[in-house]
Amino acid sequence: MSAVPDLPLNNAVRIPQLGFGTFQIPPEETREATLTALEVGYRHIDTAEMYGNEKEVGQAVRDSGLDRADVFVTSKLDNGAHARDDALRAFDRTAADLDIGHLDLFLIHWPLPGRGDFVETWKALEEIYRSGRVKAIGVSNFQPHHLRRLLESSDVVPAVNQIEVHPYLTQDEVRAFGAEHGIATEAWSPIAQGKVLDDPTVNRIADRLGRTAAQVTLRWHLQRGDIVFPKSVTRKRVEENFDLFGFELTEGDMGEISALDRGERTGPDPDSFQG
Repeated sequence: MSAVPDLPLNNAVRIPQLGFGTFQIPPEETREATLTALEVGYRHIDTAEMYGNEKEVGQAVRDSGLDRADVFVTSKLDNGAHARDDALRAFDRTAADLDIGHLDLFLIHWPLPGRGDFVETWKALEEIYRSGRVKAIGVSNFQPHHLRRLLESSDVVPAVNQIEVHPYLTQDEVRAFGAEHGIATEAWSPIAQGKVLDDPTVNRIADRLGRTAAQVTLRWHLQRGDIVFPKSVTRKRVEENFDLFGFELTEGDMGEISALDRGERTGPDPDSFQG
């Protein structure tokens, strides 16, 4: 299997384009699942305080025997901690639970515009960033109008925006805004909670290439430039999801998959979600 490419973020920190997600993995299964991913070759792990499994992710990173500098770890601020002091305390909890030294990327998990001012929250993340305890900061589930407010009100441009992206929700507007301002797009729910795996177009392309529907969908993400971190607790699937670099989709394949867009979310709408 070929090496995973690293992409430069807007502060020159490099992030592996393919990672391993831990959303909805129970804490008691997280250490083993994360260790399996690291054994397979993943060097980018995505977690969050909300997932309840930061301790187990940290344990896996420590137990892997890998150099800390070789593993990129992301976590996210809990929705109940948007006030400045709460955010600073929440980061301290995350750092203590992970127990891996520095954090590579820390995100505001949701904008929650009805619950407070996310600009205040962002300024707390800027403080943490300037302290050197995290290498990059970013946001998750932010729409262009949320991002514009941040850009107008703060000094640090988010390194990434982690949003729901898949063939049924291509997010062209949000991705274009990010590209224009140097904000990388990370795609969560990259196979639409499994919905695209039954799609006739995706399966026709997969059959032609001798690949799975999941591999074709994840490859579509990579060729678009998205950073992606599929989740599985099954070693065979973890290996399949990593095996994305021995084939390419044609321009026609890419267009056909992108044309499946129907604006369909599997998760909440960031403009209405209040945590």
